[in-house]
Amino acid sequence: MGQEVEQILVLDFGSQYTKLIAKAVRELSVYSEIVPYDITAREIERLGPKGLILSGGPASVYAKNSPRPDRGIYKLGIPILGICYGMQLLAQDLGGRVESVRKREYGLARLDIDDGKLFQGLEPREPVWMSHGDAIVKLPPEFITIARSEGLPIAAIRHQKKEIYGIQFHPEVAHTLKGREILKNFLFEICGIRERWDPGDIVEERIDSLRAQLKGAKCIIGVSGGVDSATAAVLAHRAIGERLIPIYIDTGLMRAGEGERVQKVFNRLGLKLHYVEVHQDFFKALEGVVDPEAKRRRIGELFIKVFEREARRLERGRGKIEYLVQGTIYSDVIESAGARGAMRIKSHHNVGGLPEHLNFKLVEPLREFFKDEVRRIAERLGLPQEIIGEQPFPGPGLAVRILGEVTPDRVKVLQAADAILREELAQVKERPWQYFAVLLPIRSVAILGDERGYGQVVAIRTVDSVDGMTADWSKLPYDVLERSSSRITNEVPGVTRVVYDITSKPPGTIEWE
Repeated sequence: MGQEVEQILVLDFGSQYTKLIAKAVRELSVYSEIVPYDITAREIERLGPKGLILSGGPASVYAKNSPRPDRGIYKLGIPILGICYGMQLLAQDLGGRVESVRKREYGLARLDIDDGKLFQGLEPREPVWMSHGDAIVKLPPEFITIARSEGLPIAAIRHQKKEIYGIQFHPEVAHTLKGREILKNFLFEICGIRERWDPGDIVEERIDSLRAQLKGAKCIIGVSGGVDSATAAVLAHRAIGERLIPIYIDTGLMRAGEGERVQKVFNRLGLKLHYVEVHQDFFKALEGVVDPEAKRRRIGELFIKVFEREARRLERGRGKIEYLVQGTIYSDVIESAGARGAMRIKSHHNVGGLPEHLNFKLVEPLREFFKDEVRRIAERLGLPQEIIGEQPFPGPGLAVRILGEVTPDRVKVLQAADAILREELAQVKERPWQYFAVLLPIRSVAILGDERGYGQVVAIRTVDSVDGMTADWSKLPYDVLERSSSRITNEVPGVTRVVYDITSKPPGTIEWE
């Protein structure tokens, strides 16, 4: 984001909740960005944020080699909010003492709070979510305690002269009922943010930026028909017109009828689609592969090889192609450990699957946006609702919805089962955020008329979410489940059992692999 946008920087110390902090701030219409914990004070000053948030983390501040920030951040005069590890860190950095406590606090606690800007609008006994085994046992000079809990004498602190605050609990999680109020107080009362940020407002700025960056260059983009790649393609097309070539790689790993649908969609958008069918190449690359990370890597590498090959072909009549545009979004970056200190959950083919030596310069116009923010950008661009509301679909396609080896026959089975599920849910008024079928690597005994069978098992996965960072399993009506199961077992040869996945994220991911 440009320096003219009022923003908050979240210093990442490795907490599983860091992304939720950034997301919560954005949902309050303030732009936030996750940066490495060791970003220099000089770089922060150059970026010009209105405030800093120090995230939680799994380390202890007194441990050797624990992650620590540039101490110059405390001299910048920028408001700071330390959360959990972040609070302990600033306390120790500024002269306090942190120790391991005998009675750890995990889960719901009641906060006894004093009056103050950070806690405006909260009740005296506010429920909050704790998760810590260390605690501040000595305050740093010029700090006072502004909240405590039953098990924690120092649960929140503030500097008496500077706008530096620390809280031991997590305001970004739903269990802290007034967590958003606390963040609002920090953003608007303490940091003094006045602007309201909307991702849709960046459309013209992003188009101008792409136009300047890609001046005179020719580009390709891999599209799938989903909202991320379509939005990136339309942004780039608005910037450089016919110098952008959208390429659809038909891997044989897509949903039934997907190729035809994508061609129709891009014709409606006025973009000339270069369609490439390479089923056999991908099936050959996946022969004998069962490890999900190996699948993603092989598919990602082959995607790029196909792009490079097609680019060389296209160059013969159009001139050199320099750039590859991708619809990478922020959750892809975070889950692929784009932020330092975060654990990689899985490689996304458009992040972790890229080879070391890429023959194109990479452009990712949506890299800093979450899924729901991309949808708002798509709306501002005037994309059809068919695309805006399209479910997320994994870059590696059905390969990561087929557990075990991927073969043409197994893909046909899953395509048929998934098509039935989509048909049934198309009739439901309030559909889940995402729904799909998964083919399991097991067989189950079945009764087929008077005979005994041994058939394949399909799982139904449906979830409700906003941005894919967290998700709850959907409670589908029993009649929908019954029809889906009956049709799949009757209409898809070889499938004799259907199961229903009732796992939320976390602890599970939305996709099975």
